[in-house]
Amino acid sequence: MTQDPSQEVGALKGSIVLAGAGKMGSALLTGWLKAGLSADRVVAIEPQPSAEISALAKQGLRLNPAAGATRDVAALVLAVKPQIFGQAGPQLKPFVSAGTLVVSIMAGTTIANIAAACGGAVVRAMPNTPAAIGRGITVAVPASNVSTGQRSVADALLRATGTVEWVEDEALLDPVTAVSGSGPAYVFLLAEELARAGVAAGLPAELAGKLARETVAGSGALLQQSDADAATLRQNVTSPGGTTAAALEILMGKDGFPGLMTRAVAAATRRSKELAK
Repeated sequence: MTQDPSQEVGALKGSIVLAGAGKMGSALLTGWLKAGLSADRVVAIEPQPSAEISALAKQGLRLNPAAGATRDVAALVLAVKPQIFGQAGPQLKPFVSAGTLVVSIMAGTTIANIAAACGGAVVRAMPNTPAAIGRGITVAVPASNVSTGQRSVADALLRATGTVEWVEDEALLDPVTAVSGSGPAYVFLLAEELARAGVAAGLPAELAGKLARETVAGSGALLQQSDADAATLRQNVTSPGGTTAAALEILMGKDGFPGLMTRAVAAATRRSKELAK
């Protein structure tokens, strides 16, 4: 279901309570502020605030107020580490009434357990780290009691850091986590190993690192901007009998990249299921 594009963060009514202002929480907050949300509309619950969060507190952001001091909560956004949610969840419950939207970006923590700890109408989402530069992709799934309006609000909050896709089956978040949540690490590993292989082939380390970084970044930008799919773009680079074909014969051969990636994503999916609680 496509969300109403007219629903923007700056137009949201009420306060946004952000529980957890680490890397992903701060990325969301930065996106909201860039999208026009005033700092005084945000309540941040963060026991160890960064210098940036502390500076925003001087601009109106409400940092660590008493739970009862915030009455106009439009949404509670959960960006705490999953392992501390068992302790933090009950402390956040005073911010939530029966109809409050609760948006979680915690890996592995199910809608049922979030609802049991905090109450409210829960949207569970899985972003990824490019959200820090506004180029993330997030997949979200709503609980059955999330209204169309609340879904639109959640979409606006999540869209502040990049693209948002919606699914109806919560079980899909396990492979989503494996593909896009963990995926940036796979891409960084590719750049790391491409640079290492360049050094092994005789390149100076600094040059090999720059070539690998710019090649991965530029190829990603081309993929994002092109109408062609990844397979077509790969084929466009590959001349029969050329250097790329020689490399791909290794990468795509027996025990090569396709099988490795399938097994890696399957392992991450299994682990996501194991961590669900």
